[in-house]
Amino acid sequence: MHSEAELLRAYQTCAEVTRSCARNFYYGLRLTPEPRRSAIFSVYAWMRRADDQVDTAADLPTKSLRLAEFSQATERLIAGEPLGAVSDDPVWVAFRQTILEYHLDPADLRRLLKGLETDLDAERCAAGSDHPILICDTRDALREYCYCVASTVGLICVAIWGLRDPSLTSEARRLAVERGQAFQLTNILRDFAQDYDEGRVYLPAADFQRAGLSAESLRRWSDPQTCEAFVRDLAAHARAHYEASAPLDNMITPSCVAALSAMTRIYSGLLTVIERQPERIVSGGRIRLPSARKATIAIGALVRSLTARRFGRAS
Repeated sequence: MHSEAELLRAYQTCAEVTRSCARNFYYGLRLTPEPRRSAIFSVYAWMRRADDQVDTAADLPTKSLRLAEFSQATERLIAGEPLGAVSDDPVWVAFRQTILEYHLDPADLRRLLKGLETDLDAERCAAGSDHPILICDTRDALREYCYCVASTVGLICVAIWGLRDPSLTSEARRLAVERGQAFQLTNILRDFAQDYDEGRVYLPAADFQRAGLSAESLRRWSDPQTCEAFVRDLAAHARAHYEASAPLDNMITPSCVAALSAMTRIYSGLLTVIERQPERIVSGGRIRLPSARKATIAIGALVRSLTARRFGRAS
């Protein structure tokens, strides 16, 4: 067991990791009230640790070994066993406390790590190919990938934020999956050019075939009219997930609605840029909302949440 002071320092470390690395997420997550805010930060920091195991390794065998070790440590954490080499890592210390306090579902943690394994498999395939690898054959395969890397995060956040009515847990989890799909589809569209240049493509092969496009022709924007229609169709697919998940905001504990609302408005704003200028996914640099705009969204979400709580309404 760790002392209260040790736990406090561990959570502070997680907050620093989130502040320095989370970018879009941080503007929303920081609106979560304590102690849930620290719990959410510990989840992000743990995810960051997992990413770092892969990103900082020099070669594929080392990446595979590190990810396997991370997964094994996670299984020990779930089982309540000693963590071994990472037992003094403040991120693991804080994350263990979060799992205990908020009863996080181990299946969500395992699926999240499965998403990292998918990325590593893609990198392994790309290393032996002269062309970028198409990761997902169909939209169903894309949905599974998005579930692993994003919907799981939504499920974990909902468990920490809590619900107005616990009897709606099953429906809230379903909607959290949809919101995670919306966020990740937005990311995939936004990052298409960067991912392509790094040897992988997440947009479905079936969609390329249906449009009569290749990933290369989309990257080069060689047929503007067809490329634009292709991107708009996938953007509409992402937008549908935002719309389908809209009732989730009214289910979250009122004090935590602002965090979810801010993150949703930020990611939805990125998708709006793509909807208006589909060519931006291959030109003009990485699509971002200005920091001032994200701060304004966060403040607006907080004000709406406070007003709704004051008058007994949903945000």
